Amino acid sequence: MQASSRKRWQVAQRIPPEIEAKLIQYPAILRQLLYNRGISDAEEAELYLSAGGSLFDPYRMKDIEKAVWRLMRAVQLGEPIAVYGDYDVDGVTATALMVQVLRHLGAQVCPYIPDRFEEGYGVNNGALACLQQQGIKVILTVDCGIRSPAEADFARSLGIDLIICDHHEPQGQLPEAFAVICPKQQGDLYPEKNLAGVGLAYKIAEALLSAAPQTGLVTEDFLDLVAIGTVADVVPLTGENRSLVKAGLLKLHNTQRQGLVSLAAVSGLELSRVNARDIGFVIAPRLNAAGRLESALEAYKLLMTDDPQEAARLAQQLDDQNRQRQEMMRQMHEQAENLIQFKEPRHLLHAVYTDFRQVGVIGLVASRLTEQFYRPAVVVTQEDEFTRGSCRSIPEFHITHALDECADLLVRHGGHSMAAGFTVRTENLPKLFERLSLIADRELEGRDVRPVLKADMEINFPDLHPKLFNDIDAIEPTGLENPGVLFVSRNVRVLRSKRVGSEQQHLRLTLSGDSIVFDAIAFRLGFWDGQLPDRIDILYSFERNHYSGRDSLQLNIRDLKPANQPD
Repeated sequence: MQASSRKRWQVAQRIPPEIEAKLIQYPAILRQLLYNRGISDAEEAELYLSAGGSLFDPYRMKDIEKAVWRLMRAVQLGEPIAVYGDYDVDGVTATALMVQVLRHLGAQVCPYIPDRFEEGYGVNNGALACLQQQGIKVILTVDCGIRSPAEADFARSLGIDLIICDHHEPQGQLPEAFAVICPKQQGDLYPEKNLAGVGLAYKIAEALLSAAPQTGLVTEDFLDLVAIGTVADVVPLTGENRSLVKAGLLKLHNTQRQGLVSLAAVSGLELSRVNARDIGFVIAPRLNAAGRLESALEAYKLLMTDDPQEAARLAQQLDDQNRQRQEMMRQMHEQAENLIQFKEPRHLLHAVYTDFRQVGVIGLVASRLTEQFYRPAVVVTQEDEFTRGSCRSIPEFHITHALDECADLLVRHGGHSMAAGFTVRTENLPKLFERLSLIADRELEGRDVRPVLKADMEINFPDLHPKLFNDIDAIEPTGLENPGVLFVSRNVRVLRSKRVGSEQQHLRLTLSGDSIVFDAIAFRLGFWDGQLPDRIDILYSFERNHYSGRDSLQLNIRDLKPANQPD
């Protein structure tokens, strides 16, 4: 890779004086950080900084009263209930949460998580028929079902009351289920539209426990699961999502779940220090590994067990599977680079036909391609009759809307703006790729399609002192739409640099600015070694580096370029 920045830098505008006056009670740098995140007055700032836990009454959601009535009725009558989840972390945590709450209320309840390889995503008729044969009278979906009108009709024909709880975007006519809980459906007045599947499950739990307040169980006991599922699903970490995750991290620091304690032990995490980034890069990949390679039920069992020996065994199994997944993804990514159909710069969508049999990993390969080339990426595993695909995208291109335009070619599809999946008849695959490419050309043609790195402010090295962490920590937890704090420093001197990492892909540096020296790490920027000028501009986060029980300060460089080069 050529040693030059392919990214655009955008440093936020300085906070206007009239907004600064409204936030004057906060330190100067924190005022700028709050303004950069859309905070414009003291009331908004207080809510942002202090909120932790649930913010809104669950009964503001459409159909939730019907759902609570039916679930409590099933408890009273002893009717068996199934919680129908999904095989990703959001679905698994939501399933574990609802099963535990319903069991505590006295329900006869069983989990159902579809097999990624045999059944694919979402509600399917075979599973419904199987559950009906087991005597199930009520099915509560979590993290799926909003795009399953035919399956809802089939459930009704079996005499099953289907309650759909899903945070995905509806399409067309809603399923005719007993109740449909989805803040994104038309006519729903719930203020937070971006809850994850586990967040919606938590709201149902709140409503259920408010109807049975003498049970001795409180919903706050489940906030650790909510934090894990919400961060893993990469929903916007704003509003109620951020508030739930903030409270959930505190719960996670002292969690009593034996499975999470064991998972932290095998992955080298200190639970008392876990943050949202640790969930995204350490906890979630291990919980996801089970469903990607074999069965997500193993991750579910880990979250449910109280047995230390069972928890240790399952945690080690997930850790081993995650290592297998990493090696498999590395090999598949190398192959996918050579299989890209539309690799030339003029093409604005990358599509890969493959015969990969590990459908659970193709989404990760698509993610890596999108990150590498900054283009929407579609990776499919092609078979004789049906082909499954996984898509990842960039902020400029809503991939699920693009698939909606191709619905006539698809068997099923669904997802978010940045990630989606689909099943297509193999004979229609060339038409699908052609149409998606044309849609990408239409939406992206003429735009500067380069990744944008947004920095909060320019800062000089003497201002990087430990007290600054008070302001940085106030912004946590960070994630989608609530980014971590990034700074830009100009004209810093390179004292030392060397490649590090198993494949020499990273760069470790020692930098000096205004007589202040910092160590720095630049992940995936090892190609700069031997080509660095004496003076550079850097865009980075200021971090505590905790290693072997000791804390030090370091700069985590996201991008760098020769000093005085245009942003």
